[in-house]
Amino acid sequence: MNLQRNIAFDDVFFDALDRSALPVGQAQTLPPQCYTDPQFFEFEKEALFNHEWLCVGREDWIRNVGDYFTTSIIGEPLVITRNARREIKAMSAVCQHRAMVVAEGFGNSRALLCPYHHWAYSLDGELIAAPAMDATEGFDKKDFCLPTMKVECWQGFIFINFDAGAAPLAPRLSALDPVLANFDLAHAEGPRPGKPFHFQWNWKVMFENNNDGYHANRLHHGPLHDFVPSSLASFPELPPDTAGYFRFNGTTHADAAFNPTQKALFPIFPKLTSEERNRMLFANLPPTLSLVVSVDSVIFMILRADTAGSHFVDQGTLYAPGAMKDTLFEKRVEMSMSAVADIIAQDLHVDAMVQMGLQSRYATRGRYSWQERAQQELNAWLVPRYKSARASMAASAATVRGKLASIDVVVAS
Repeated sequence: MNLQRNIAFDDVFFDALDRSALPVGQAQTLPPQCYTDPQFFEFEKEALFNHEWLCVGREDWIRNVGDYFTTSIIGEPLVITRNARREIKAMSAVCQHRAMVVAEGFGNSRALLCPYHHWAYSLDGELIAAPAMDATEGFDKKDFCLPTMKVECWQGFIFINFDAGAAPLAPRLSALDPVLANFDLAHAEGPRPGKPFHFQWNWKVMFENNNDGYHANRLHHGPLHDFVPSSLASFPELPPDTAGYFRFNGTTHADAAFNPTQKALFPIFPKLTSEERNRMLFANLPPTLSLVVSVDSVIFMILRADTAGSHFVDQGTLYAPGAMKDTLFEKRVEMSMSAVADIIAQDLHVDAMVQMGLQSRYATRGRYSWQERAQQELNAWLVPRYKSARASMAASAATVRGKLASIDVVVAS
């Protein structure tokens, strides 16, 4: 029995996390508190979100100079722009005057104008106008620019990093690049996602379900999913430092797709090999991006954690160039989504029930099937980061205690 109350996030707890990163045949699931405890989520912000690359959107959402869109993650409002040099810039959307948010939604503008007091910022985040501040002593506009983040683009997706010293993302995605090469996602097209979903479960619950081959022919048993059998899942070996992991899932026939015809409805990505046309690909780039890759479309989900028990999701679909020009495109989307909606509804119900179960005093650390290796691969990504962050935080705390002790000695003398 695992009483969820008064858990101690101590050496015993963190040492026990190692069991979740063992090979899949030996591994245990993460402790339930990793999904439910607000204190652990606050720790996770530092361990993951403050230092890892976070997907925020697609490059084609800001094609033109002046285009911008807004988003948020772990409570941080952000604005992403295309500046006059056609560079992508990511910055805090919080006005440095009185903390008003300077932009909402998306659009095109020559500058970002805070609606509260009309402080204006360039598309690079520089403060360029601050009305009636000339009598304020020592005021310098250069001291009040919007904080900016590192930006990197991969496969047409925009990633940001709050850590100015973070290592580049792309070198750690070398295992994913070859398996996505023939889909040419940088040039794939799709409509901008609509209103984000807000789900009442931990972001890891969603991540795990998105790449879980074990449940496919069980939860989704029926003609809309049986042509992607769990038994045909495979998990390629990945470099230890990989920033993303994936599974292949063979299909029972070529050009399979989730719709009543069980066949592709949209133009197939033109460079696909015969092997690629006989499988699907499920990929995760923790902690924010999940991909479901089929021969004619790619569903992407951008996960944006906000509490221990909730997160936002921006969900969109990408197609081969030219697919959207088909006069029947919208009808094909309707046909596809009517089937996908049934599968998604099953997944969402399970996610909500899993979050409920994780809060139970009887929730325990389970074991994995070989078909759940993607879950172990997520753990293998998480656990070293959790333990490294805790070690760093403990070292910082020890330094502070040492300095305080020195001060006490000086005062006493």
